[in-house]
Formats: sequence, structure tokens, C-alpha cells
Amino acid sequence: MKIVAINGSPRKNGNTAQCLEVVRREVEAAGVAFQVFQPGPKVHPCMACYHCLNTGSLRCVQTDDMVNDIIAACIEADGILLASPVYHGGIAGGMKCVLDRLMLAAGCGENQLCHKVGGALCTLRRSGGMETYQQLLGTMDAMEMIIVTSDYWGAVHGADPGEVQRDTEGMEVAAKLGRNMAWTVKALAAAKETLPPPESHKRTFTNFIR
Repeated sequence: MKIVAINGSPRKNGNTAQCLEVVRREVEAAGVAFQVFQPGPKVHPCMACYHCLNTGSLRCVQTDDMVNDIIAACIEADGILLASPVYHGGIAGGMKCVLDRLMLAAGCGENQLCHKVGGALCTLRRSGGMETYQQLLGTMDAMEMIIVTSDYWGAVHGADPGEVQRDTEGMEVAAKLGRNMAWTVKALAAAKETLPPPESHKRTFTNFIR
């Protein structure tokens, strides 16, 4: 069993990374593997070419960044944790690029993310935490993932690297999210032995231009 985390911050060892280390300790203590991908600032946006969707390749045609590695890891994982700093009231630009390409390649055709465990965290200086947290959850919601929460919203405060360590409640929220995700991954694995997944079918894509 494995949980994959995507760190959408361009900063190495920044506040988002430090929150994920708290999660890592709890997940690994529960006997579940944990891997973090941090694609950094040089991530390409989705080109809306739909090659991944039209061919079912489960890969993006852009190959000179880390996104295809992230797509493959998320497909194999039992759980996915999305973590991003707040940039001007929303998720960081690089994280948005990753999510657009991940969800199109792995989720919008034959959905590879269905029923995977999902969780979200964000770090912020002052405001925009709820908006960013809801953006991350909304991404997973649309992929039919099983969203797991902590005992409060997943927003941890800190501006300069290391300041999140002083947000005691926020770090406790991150730790509990790790425990809850690990438990849910294990519970689903056990349930699969006796309980088949619900019936599913391909989505019908509709627009409103007539």
C-alpha cells in the first residue's frame, strides 16, 4: 500500500515540504509507504491537445518535466495527497499545471483515479486557505476519489520556511490527516477481499452550446 503526495511549492524544504514530513511520519508509522513528488517551478501547462485523452495513453505528450512520472505514480498509488502553498488566494501556478495534466491524462478517459483515497493540505501566510483547500478537494471530487479529512480544514499558517512549525494546531491537523489516510487505505484494501466496487460507466461529456 502506498500514498503519493504532490508538493506544488517551488521552494525546496519550504513550509509545504515540512507539513508533508509530518504526514510522512504518521503514514509510515501505520505501515503504509509514502512518496513525495515535487515538480518545482519549471512545469508546463496543459496544451489542451487532448492527445492523452484521444489515445488513452495515460501520458502527456510533454515529456521534459516530472509530470508523466507523477501520473504513473498516482495511477499505481492507493492514495493521493495534494499539497500547495497559497498564491494570491489560490493554488500555486505550477501545481495547477500538474493537476490539469494529471486529471486529463489519468482521470477523464478510463478513470484511473476512481476510488483512490484523497487528501489535501495548503500552507499560507494569512488568507486564501479555504479557497485553496477547496480547489484541491474539488479536483479530487471530480475524479470519484474517496476524500479523507482531518479534524479541521487542511490549512497550515507560515510565510518564511519553518514558520509552520509554530502553527501547533495546523501541524496536528496534518498529522491526523496522515493517520486518517493511512487507515482508510488499509480499510479499503481489506474491504476489497469481500466487497466488490460499485458499478460504473464512462462519463457522458456535455456542453451547453446548441
